[in-house]
Amino acid sequence: MRVCLVLCLTMLSALAAGAQGGEKALSKLSTAYEARGWEAVGRLNIGRNGMCTGALIEADLVLTAGHCLYSQRTGNTVDPRSITFLAGWREGRAAATRKVRRAVIHPEYVYSGSRTNETVQHDLAILELESPIRLSTIQPFPVGKRPRKGADVGVVSYAKNRADTASIQKLCHVLARPSGTLILSCDVDFGASGAPVFADIDNAPRIVSVVSAMSEIRGRPVAFGTRLAKPLKLMREMLREGAVLNDGAPATVSAKRSKPVKAGKPRVLRGGSGGTFHKP
Repeated sequence: MRVCLVLCLTMLSALAAGAQGGEKALSKLSTAYEARGWEAVGRLNIGRNGMCTGALIEADLVLTAGHCLYSQRTGNTVDPRSITFLAGWREGRAAATRKVRRAVIHPEYVYSGSRTNETVQHDLAILELESPIRLSTIQPFPVGKRPRKGADVGVVSYAKNRADTASIQKLCHVLARPSGTLILSCDVDFGASGAPVFADIDNAPRIVSVVSAMSEIRGRPVAFGTRLAKPLKLMREMLREGAVLNDGAPATVSAKRSKPVKAGKPRVLRGGSGGTFHKP
């Protein structure tokens, strides 16, 4: 089941007028050589059975999607201390492992069962780690401005059926930029929520957006990305002022309810953290 956004007319126009070819296929970062330089992207283990993607933007700060911090079953925020960041996770090993100490979700983000322009553009969270990651092989990524329509971008993510190793799509494109969001031709799946969207700026990768949702228009998969610069500034201020999540407090917004995931074969939980859920 694909996530649908209330952007249909905009998206159809964008795909008709602005779509470009030349996208590259996803490829796994299977070896140390292939993964070099991308170790600051990691898998987020949420509780006992949830998963998203995140990336270091400072030695002790991880950027991800806001909806990753909500339980679909209860509609409440999860306890940030139940989240573990596995930097550079590859074939059962992490370049560094850190627990999360506290978190900030964008104050205008509304968690619900559907996605709209408004929810996507604010779908951001910052996780503060228990201790900084200070390794020469794991360098936080700088943040860049929102790219223009037609710009080349790339995505590094973990997702359904590829949760053990990060995959990279080196070339996809910005199809449109409605209401502070990005519509991308990038290939994402459940679990890629929170994945960094990169642009090559001054010959170095910079994070310019975060994957929030996916959809399909006229049979063509698309991804939706957040705005970044102003929300990040606000959330960093909140972190400094202590306006953070310290436990799984009830959310003050509505959430789509669904049945809990049963133990057994891995399966996808629709919505919520958007991850692949494994037997505890």
